[in-house]
Amino acid sequence: MTHWLIAPVLLPALMGSLMVLWMRHDLLLQRVFGILSGLLILGVALLLHHDAISGDIYVYRLGNWTAPFGIVLMLDRLAALMLVLTAVLAVVVQLYAIGSGWDRKGWHFHALWMFQLMGLNGAFLTGDAFNLFVFFEVLLIASYGLMIHGGGPMRLRAGVQYISYNLAGSALFLAALGTLYASTGTLNMADMAARVAVMPPEDTALLRTGAVLLLLVFAVKAAIVPLHFWLPSTYANAPGPVAALFAIMSKVGVYAIIRFFTLVFPGDSVVETLASDLILPAALITLTLGQIGVMGTRSLTRLAAFAAIASIGTLLIPIADFTAGGLTAGMYYLIHSTLAGAALFLVVDMIAARRGGDIWLRLRPAIRNTGLVSALFFASAIATVGLPPLSGFIGKLMILDATWTDPWRNGIWATILITSVIAIIGFSRAGSMLFWKSHELDPEPGNDTDEGARPQRGAIPVKLETDEPIQDVDDSAAPWLSFAALVALLAGTALLTIFAGPVTDYLQDTAAQLTQPSPYIDSILQNQEGTK
Repeated sequence: MTHWLIAPVLLPALMGSLMVLWMRHDLLLQRVFGILSGLLILGVALLLHHDAISGDIYVYRLGNWTAPFGIVLMLDRLAALMLVLTAVLAVVVQLYAIGSGWDRKGWHFHALWMFQLMGLNGAFLTGDAFNLFVFFEVLLIASYGLMIHGGGPMRLRAGVQYISYNLAGSALFLAALGTLYASTGTLNMADMAARVAVMPPEDTALLRTGAVLLLLVFAVKAAIVPLHFWLPSTYANAPGPVAALFAIMSKVGVYAIIRFFTLVFPGDSVVETLASDLILPAALITLTLGQIGVMGTRSLTRLAAFAAIASIGTLLIPIADFTAGGLTAGMYYLIHSTLAGAALFLVVDMIAARRGGDIWLRLRPAIRNTGLVSALFFASAIATVGLPPLSGFIGKLMILDATWTDPWRNGIWATILITSVIAIIGFSRAGSMLFWKSHELDPEPGNDTDEGARPQRGAIPVKLETDEPIQDVDDSAAPWLSFAALVALLAGTALLTIFAGPVTDYLQDTAAQLTQPSPYIDSILQNQEGTK
């Protein structure tokens, strides 16, 4: 295994550089090598997952420098799960971007895609807090480029807001790391956990300050209320496939919360239940505001963005206690919400393209392929809301079961159930406006259903075009590929339902590994000589 552990970071870094230096004027080569790279990364992720499923923890010491002074990458069951989920999502959404033609609206789409994967995979694999910051910056810099891909004033304005907010978050991250280093004398997470475990309670004021600052940083990345302001406009104005990939980006913040507050700051450490006390109420408010946003918005893309906020709130409710049962339910919902959220962003993009870029929830004549698109929207909606038969329903049942003994049980259950009803109303209103009432209107000249009035544009050229603010359905290079990618994501939620038993067993073992951090610490700090 040894050197395979660094492959999920090196492969996209190498391919992204080659795309910029060698293929920047050839979109066809970028597409071919982009998909091949994505499949290769997925293969490596599956290989690493196969090794991690045994329960062993693997460590890769760069340059064979010993921890805590050298840089280490580590692989456990949670890291392997996140690698596989990211790779699957990246390949499927990249196919959608090619099929819909989004990738030809800017110069470096596939290169930025690779750098984004590099940052995501590095964040999941690193065993060092400072390198977590570095990989955060890598994925954020790539996401800045992807966010404004295709141009347009609204996208540029949202991009500036997104960049400004995340730069503030990065500054806060550095302050948190400085505080923790001043308190513990190390930034290696395993070493930090070992030192926190023996720290006298009377010397923890600075440590607790650092822990709170770190929690705020991860809350910014995960878009938890009241630090969520950047997400609605960012996700709503990003290109559809980019927003779909961002469905995993907000999970990096959740991953970091799980990693730090099960390894470095567990509930029995000197910081006690500091994280739980802050996360649970914030998660309940995040869920409530997200679902109210789904019902209240008049924009199709913002509907998907507010649904993403609600999913973060739902996901954090069981995680807040950091118990094995809560982590199991949270990780199951994390997988579901990533697939369902990405599918919702893609179907919203598909609808907007067929409405000539009109993202507002208002009456328009029926769109092209209205039957198939409405079925996909319906499936995405019931997956997102959590209705049977898709995996969101099982995920919410697991969350309700995991919070059975929680002192806040009544409030948690009431919030989840009531907000689910609110979301159903919101999605029903949107679906009715988009697909049902639209049949009451006559087709307009130039509308997508008026094939005779649409000018024939001929074959879509394989070339790069810039500054196209909206996507048009006639720009699609291969519409069938877009539909196939969307169906694949929804099929993933169906498979998650069918194999809920084995998946839950796997996640229970993963949660058990997370709640027993000693093997992780020993793997990094002991038996280092001659190992990688």
